[in-house]
Amino acid sequence: MPIEIIRDWRDLPASQRGAAAALGAFDGVHRGHQAVIASAREAADRLNVPLAVISFDPHPRRWFQPDAAAFRLMTAGQMARALEPLGVDRLYLLPFDAEMAAMSDEAFAVDVLSGRPQAAQGAAGHKDGLGLAHASVGFDFTYGKGRTGSPDGLARIGTRLGFPVAVTERVDDAGGLKLSSSAVREALNAGDMTRAAAILGRPFAIEGEVVHGEKRGRTIGVPTANVRLGDYMRPAYGVYATRTRLPDGRVIDGVANLGVRPMFEIAEPLLEVWLFDFAEELYGQTVETELVALLRGEMKFDGLDALKTQIDSDARMAQIALNGGDPA
Repeated sequence: MPIEIIRDWRDLPASQRGAAAALGAFDGVHRGHQAVIASAREAADRLNVPLAVISFDPHPRRWFQPDAAAFRLMTAGQMARALEPLGVDRLYLLPFDAEMAAMSDEAFAVDVLSGRPQAAQGAAGHKDGLGLAHASVGFDFTYGKGRTGSPDGLARIGTRLGFPVAVTERVDDAGGLKLSSSAVREALNAGDMTRAAAILGRPFAIEGEVVHGEKRGRTIGVPTANVRLGDYMRPAYGVYATRTRLPDGRVIDGVANLGVRPMFEIAEPLLEVWLFDFAEELYGQTVETELVALLRGEMKFDGLDALKTQIDSDARMAQIALNGGDPA
């Protein structure tokens, strides 16, 4: 059954309240996040209530720093799909707006996580607030205006309001690998896709609509599916071995250039994927491309013949990498 996505905390029916929830940004749903969700899952099983994840849209950083560089690791749709195999029943994507940004830590816990007093309720059978039965948070979770709320503070408020709070301590890989969204971004910036995948528990992937490009690749026999990066964190620019999931579920191996193409420079970075043994039109369709391995950085060539020769070499290296070999 697909995960239920709920985009507000106000005027909810009883059927959408009362969950045991993991609370946080969860950008990436990496292995550290998964430990917090596992804590909430244990409570959901014990209390016999739905398991939920509470996140925010837009990400609070985007609200407070609207001009900040792109940083997201996934779309809302990718988040929902990553949560499904973890047994999550519903995803609350709470609107992070002026009202939310101005809430004190106390108000957030009382009004949003618990629920407003009966006198403030709306129509019969509907209530503001999520009416949580339990909340799980990470050790570094902060909330409320000025980020004044802490896990310990939430636990105290939760005891008063009737929802227990569990705090998950920092989780690192047995080999000392830090499991955090910032560590994923560091790995992507370095082009270390193996390390990024180890933290995430799956390859980093970019999802987006296929748009029209200059169609120059068609002239040398390498038509590409082009996807804008939008608010995604920019991984190291270069050529990647890829796997692309089509809307019908097929997964196609390929090779992609991510960046601004020094030879035919473009103002906006693109992901341009050549899908192997594929000749169908994808314009207007949404695809998701995993960046499996960085093969090389972007390069400038003397002409189309030299570019085509290098692309053929990139394709061979991509196939080696996708089959588990070392392209180097």
